[in-house]
Amino acid sequence: MAEWHSTLTPHALARQLPPSDGRRPAYRALAAQVSRLVADGRLPVGTRLPAERELAAELRLSRTTVAAAYEALRTDGFLHSRRGAGSWTALPEGTRPPADALHPVPPDQHGALLDLGLAAPTAPPQLAEAAAHAVAQLPAYTGGHGNYPTGLPALREAVARRFTERGLPTGPEQVLITTGAMSALHLAHQALLTRGDRVAVEAPSYANTLRALDRLGARLVPVPFADPAGGPTRWDLAQWQRVLRGAAPKLASTVPDFQNPTGALIDEDQRRALLAHARAAGTTVIADETCAELGWGVADSALPRPLAALDRDAQVITVGSAGKLLWPGLRIGWLRAQPSLVRKLAADRALYDLGTPVLDQLVAARLLTDHLPAVRAARHEQLRSTAEEFAHALARRFPAWRFTLPPGGLALWVATPGTPATALARAGERVGVRIASGARFGVDGAFEEHLRLPLTLPAARVDDALDRVAEAAELARAERFSTADPEPASL
Repeated sequence: MAEWHSTLTPHALARQLPPSDGRRPAYRALAAQVSRLVADGRLPVGTRLPAERELAAELRLSRTTVAAAYEALRTDGFLHSRRGAGSWTALPEGTRPPADALHPVPPDQHGALLDLGLAAPTAPPQLAEAAAHAVAQLPAYTGGHGNYPTGLPALREAVARRFTERGLPTGPEQVLITTGAMSALHLAHQALLTRGDRVAVEAPSYANTLRALDRLGARLVPVPFADPAGGPTRWDLAQWQRVLRGAAPKLASTVPDFQNPTGALIDEDQRRALLAHARAAGTTVIADETCAELGWGVADSALPRPLAALDRDAQVITVGSAGKLLWPGLRIGWLRAQPSLVRKLAADRALYDLGTPVLDQLVAARLLTDHLPAVRAARHEQLRSTAEEFAHALARRFPAWRFTLPPGGLALWVATPGTPATALARAGERVGVRIASGARFGVDGAFEEHLRLPLTLPAARVDDALDRVAEAAELARAERFSTADPEPASL
């Protein structure tokens, strides 16, 4: 839950207000403009709005008009006020995502349920050879206990080598192998956070990370992307600087490479600027690189270097995974940090597990060492093909919906104006499609009129998927589902 209240100046709010349709009274138009900013995540929950008199002067409206707009926002649940403390943005009761566990549905062999909540690839054909090679190597490890708290040396070396190839010199002593990327994030969060610490997060951000931080009792401070109406492609550095200075978060959680859910790729200039702001604030940055190898729309030569390569003095922890590139079933993740932190986290993990399965690590090491170029090429081709198919079909079937084709990643982030995606997701269960609503990826239920579409779906199934989404949209409109009921989960 967002609990840090930043203050928005009248000029800053005026610049963000979307155009008014001109058909409503001035106070209602202003209230609708502000509520749209909040619902879209462009104005984070907990932002303190300007005083009525100051905003009236900036907008050249009467104070009575602004006061009436604020009252309408309070009535609709988009504003909370307290005497002496001012007014700050909120979301209506019932819009917050339910607190159930995030989980995929079992594979449906008969096609009765199409799971669009899951953005995860199938195994590459090279998996069979890698598994056979791993089994052949296994006897060399069976004479001992098989527990490697920091990871199998062969896999640590393979991961370190890949970091180095991407422009971040790394030794095996800087790498901790974990049971999936979420385990790496969990270890870092547990080591660095105490209940009540603030964490700055991108808005929108990866649903499981938000959920994990909330479970730890962190106070989330969302930082919207710049110009999300055109598709998030850049961090809003002014917002980041204000949050880092004002909230003094313990951690900043970022996904700079093909962000989940937006697919945004952050350039090196912005990465350096954010690191400078974080260093000045004493904030540790976690860079989630689980999608870093999925640049299907950009040449390798144009890829920015990893965040940790751009400022050696900044405190940066990098998390990666074999799940998004190779196969989620391997459950292999890793963390790159200073050797002292790697040793501490390896000791800490004894409370949860004593190490990642040896056989899975041997398989991953073989894939990374001998099959990476072929696996990447095939993965890129499949994701690109599905993205292009979705882009054409969405423009034809849902012309009012907005999206930007990203340069990579596993998903399309789609704005669905006028169609609450939580109701869409509930209706989808009735017509055989699971939908990841945007509220899953925002703090306090923001991004209600957005959804995430997985590019891991085969291109040949896009039309079927959108047929079901269209049927769900029609059902949601017809039955006017309540957004307060639980919706299906997403990964």
